[in-house]
Amino acid sequence: MKTKNYNKKNISKLILEILGETPKKQYNYKQISKKLRVGNSRTRQLVIEVLYEMVENKQIEELQKGKFRYLLKGSFFEGIVDMTKSGSAYIVSEEHHTDVFVPRHKLLNALHGDTVKIRLWAARKKRKPEGEVLEIIKRAKTKFVGILQVSKKYAFVETTDMRMPYDIFIPSGELSGGKNGQKVIAEITNWEHNQKNPSGKITEVLGNIGENNTEMHAILAEFDLPTKFPGNLESQAKKINTGITPEEISKREDYRNITTFTIDPHDAKDFDDALSIRELKDGNTEVGVHIADVTHYVNYSSEIEEEAYNRATSVYLVDRVIPMLPEHLSNFICSLRPDEEKLCYSVIFVLNQNADVINYKIKRTVIKSDRRFTYEEAQEVIETGTGDFSKEILKLDTLAKELNKKRFQSGAISFDRQEVRFNLDDNGKPLDVYFKEMKDSNKLIEEFMLLANRKVAEFVGDKNHNKKERTFVYRVHDEPNPEKLYNFASFIKRFGYKLSIGSKKKISSSLNRLLKDVHGKNEQNMVEQLAVRSMSKAVYTTENIGHYGLAFEYYTHFTSPIRRYPDMMVHRLLTRYLHKGTSVNKNDYEEKCKHSSDMEKKAAYAERASIKYKQVEFMENKLGSVYEGIISGVTDSGIYVEIKENMVEGRISIRDMEDDFYIYDEKNYMLIGRHSKKQYRLGDNIKIQIVRANLEKRQLDFMLADEF
Repeated sequence: MKTKNYNKKNISKLILEILGETPKKQYNYKQISKKLRVGNSRTRQLVIEVLYEMVENKQIEELQKGKFRYLLKGSFFEGIVDMTKSGSAYIVSEEHHTDVFVPRHKLLNALHGDTVKIRLWAARKKRKPEGEVLEIIKRAKTKFVGILQVSKKYAFVETTDMRMPYDIFIPSGELSGGKNGQKVIAEITNWEHNQKNPSGKITEVLGNIGENNTEMHAILAEFDLPTKFPGNLESQAKKINTGITPEEISKREDYRNITTFTIDPHDAKDFDDALSIRELKDGNTEVGVHIADVTHYVNYSSEIEEEAYNRATSVYLVDRVIPMLPEHLSNFICSLRPDEEKLCYSVIFVLNQNADVINYKIKRTVIKSDRRFTYEEAQEVIETGTGDFSKEILKLDTLAKELNKKRFQSGAISFDRQEVRFNLDDNGKPLDVYFKEMKDSNKLIEEFMLLANRKVAEFVGDKNHNKKERTFVYRVHDEPNPEKLYNFASFIKRFGYKLSIGSKKKISSSLNRLLKDVHGKNEQNMVEQLAVRSMSKAVYTTENIGHYGLAFEYYTHFTSPIRRYPDMMVHRLLTRYLHKGTSVNKNDYEEKCKHSSDMEKKAAYAERASIKYKQVEFMENKLGSVYEGIISGVTDSGIYVEIKENMVEGRISIRDMEDDFYIYDEKNYMLIGRHSKKQYRLGDNIKIQIVRANLEKRQLDFMLADEF
């Protein structure tokens, strides 16, 4: 294994993992280098440097010269609680690097996501580090979704959160009209250390179990996401004037007479980007990327702004959108609807035939869209060469393909994964499952949005153009963790695939080749999922480290201010710097970036939960049916299987595999029968029968059917 991707942070984390596995054992730098698979002298020297820095930082101890050991006791640090189903937890801390196990009776009533202070115990032989919670510094959440159980004298809420192992006691006067068996939101109001369960009150009655609105609102509540706007924000939004006066137009570049159109999903209502195009006399093409000028309408000190920051993103569930901005703004004033004059923030490019950027400018503009295309309509124009604005769409498609080619030549990675979609009836019941794939019309829009985002980030951040460093919001994507990448490369070998690990460009080209080779194969979705997990996660930050997956040195989010708060931040910062304003406080914006990244994660979890719910609901009336599947996960409690025809996943419990006693082989991702030696490996084809559909847990239970 080559080690070019190793850096001090990676090495420090891996050293703590190695020492934490056998806390009392001493290692010298050669033994540690061997475990890290370090083969060159430069990286071995880096390992030595990191070891002594860790000793200085009291992360490890040097008992005798050149021999290092895990720091056994006396450590106090802060971390985040990662709760298990059993009620015990692991404390995750950047300060400590290695997760610390805390048994349930030593958690001090801490819950999943809480920030806590812990004390590290003296480590036991061959055990991972353990500790106890001394103080709960900050609660992650106090409200939980559950089922109300009412008796004559008292009530409990049985929480549906798998990582909330306690029911909440509700006094009879705190039911808020909730009835037995209904789904509710309960807020913890008191929890003394000597109390087994917390006490609380019902803050909202969601409705009856199984009703679509009840279940979608329950998912939003589970992730602390809103269902409606507070107070009178909607009415405040309706009072905002469109503001397209002759005076305002005179301050902007006028693109109302240039061919302009939008291309969006068929069910979209908030059109926040449009493209204009015109051929220039010198043979080059001018392409305008026009983005809704949301910050022109939303005052920085307003309640609408505050709510947009709190939400940070629109949330897309299976059957609805929870917008970041009130509907009057998102769907009317700011939305770039056809035949309506709209105010925009625009990046205007001049491109040659090879899609090289000859020059560009960033301007506030006024536009008027000539046509609203759906992706399907634009795709038909691309495929047939006929239809409205066919000449313009075909030209944009040609340029987009050139931009795409350049990106991949620079080392971009192609993660065009299938998205699960549903046809729903009027009550939200799923009638059918289908898959959405990226086509040329989607890629056309994507390439020009990527180009605009990149150039805006370059304009602010490129030190060749700017002598002074200016605080900005970047969208960054770190290089992959070498250990995760190595494990992924080892795993896919069993399917006959190879992943080259070396330089950044070699990894990306090898990954692209893998993703292309696996397309259409049984193992496609599983390999794609594992590939994504081996990658770092993209986040917002003021510290620019580039975007590994896109192969961009500078990248931001500028193109979706209707649905993403970071884009609003970028618009405001851009305005400030275009007018020669001074740099803003970096710490303030880093905090906003972290909040935006956290909310983005919550929104993604909620979206996945709604998809999982609808998948289980779709299979609910198919109990007893037999399907072909592929093993998508293996744990010590059973195997997970993904049905091939609809990508629905379920579990076969090891307790239901009655033909043998199965042993979990963690290293090889498989279960092995003790007597029969029968193996169930990750990626194996398998036949399953559906036996249970648990909507509350969003879980399908399978059993083994006849073998192939």
